[in-house]
Amino acid sequence: MKLSSVKHKKLSPPRFLAVGFLATIVIGTLLLMLPFATTDGITLIDALFTATSATTVTGLIVVDTGSAFTFFGQIVIMLLIKVGGLGLMTFAILIVLALGKRIGLRERLLVQESLNQTSLGGMIRLVKVLLIFAFSMEAIATLFLSFHWIPKYGWGFGFFTSLFHSISAFNNAGFSLWSDSLSGYVGDPVVNILITFLFITGGIGFTVVYDLFRTKTFRQLSLHTKLMLVGTLIVNIVAMFLMFALEYGNPNTLGSLTGSEKLWASYFQAVTPRTAGFNTVDIGSLTPGTITFMLLLMFIGAGSASTGSGIKLTTFIIIVLAISSYLRGRKETIVFKRRIDNHIVIRALSIVGVSLTAVFISIFLLAITESSSYLALVFEAFSAFGTVGLSMGITDELTFMGKQVIIVLMVIGRIGPVTLAFALAKAETAHVRYPKGDVFTG
Repeated sequence: MKLSSVKHKKLSPPRFLAVGFLATIVIGTLLLMLPFATTDGITLIDALFTATSATTVTGLIVVDTGSAFTFFGQIVIMLLIKVGGLGLMTFAILIVLALGKRIGLRERLLVQESLNQTSLGGMIRLVKVLLIFAFSMEAIATLFLSFHWIPKYGWGFGFFTSLFHSISAFNNAGFSLWSDSLSGYVGDPVVNILITFLFITGGIGFTVVYDLFRTKTFRQLSLHTKLMLVGTLIVNIVAMFLMFALEYGNPNTLGSLTGSEKLWASYFQAVTPRTAGFNTVDIGSLTPGTITFMLLLMFIGAGSASTGSGIKLTTFIIIVLAISSYLRGRKETIVFKRRIDNHIVIRALSIVGVSLTAVFISIFLLAITESSSYLALVFEAFSAFGTVGLSMGITDELTFMGKQVIIVLMVIGRIGPVTLAFALAKAETAHVRYPKGDVFTG
């Protein structure tokens, strides 16, 4: 028996993935609506918002995860994070492999689309490595955090808290069992190192991890892996420096911390905006300059085929390189002695264009329906699109319409704007080639 039924055969891979995500969200919503999933009941829109936020690994919350949901409800949220982070098709392949069934061509195409790969070769091997790596990382992190938290919280809550935060961090979800996220551990080296290592590793992309495992030298790495490694290092260093400089004298963030706590907080908040969603300082108290820079980080997001979202770091790098090549009069985009095809540059521009359109429309609608400050609404929209989960404290104040806008934006951000566009549009084959025309730009 194959993964897709006869009814699914008419669905293209992008449409199948979109439908699968929506189905998961619906199931999650129904589970969270059960009486024993919450401590004091929950409205349909809040259950839908929470299920969407968990499945899209965003982390925006309208009710407190630790107090509003029972143990069962928290388990549901954790499972939604796991499925949403690794991808529906990854888990489907896992089930089929466990049953000893054959993986057909259609299933391989779906995995290829899900992991944003350009070739069908080695798909199942990649999935196996992905699953082993993900479960191993979460298990190791849970073990270390348990040694740290069990003595403080006891066996039951200490272990579950370790497991929940490990899964949430690796999948870049940002859900926490504490209402102030990880602010209570702003200067804790163990928590800072483990949590950031998890979401950086999960956000760098599984193809990068796979490439690192099978390649011995930097020169042998693929171009994509090189761009991700160098780009991640540069962006994180620049972000940490700016975070430290801009917030150093702010008494509501870094100003009241000790020297070592300032460094830990700067590091943590520098790396978390690219889809992680945890925070160790109050986001609403950050200076406008820091908030503006974080908008860029949230829009860029993580790596392709990762647990994160955004336009993706490689997309941003390609556009910067293409602009640089154009300004220098070069006809081709070159990096690491490799030429980047024009169709990749056009795809990158398309991703940015569709993404900006989605975010702009969302901000426009939020500005009409909500009464919060404009900067807070802009931040909320960018956070939802990048499935980051950071907020300036207005998520639980959103109106019914505002919550719907954010829900749609989270889905678009996780599925991918271009994938969603392909899912909704009909493919057209051009049978006529038209003469070239000139248009003045700039």
